[in-house]
Amino acid sequence: MTKELTEKSLSRSGGAPLKVAIAVAILGVLSMLVVDHGHWNKPKVQHPVVANYSTTGEAARAAGAQVMPTERRLEVEPDPPMPAAGPSGQS
Repeated sequence: MTKELTEKSLSRSGGAPLKVAIAVAILGVLSMLVVDHGHWNKPKVQHPVVANYSTTGEAARAAGAQVMPTERRLEVEPDPPMPAAGPSGQS
């Protein structure tokens, strides 16, 4: 009986899902490389002299937006509440 189990496990052909998973992974990596590093995906950097606005605020004002500062936050967090003094009156 042990011999039959060993022969069945050696002749098992369940590698199809593994092969499909490997193929999908390889195609995914290749497609990401093509999309990210293709010749059509080069950054278009403008020289500062050619660019119309040097800051985001200038560009927003030119488009008609009202630029307002954000609300100020506390610079220092308040101290957490301390437990009451012990029985001897010292902390």
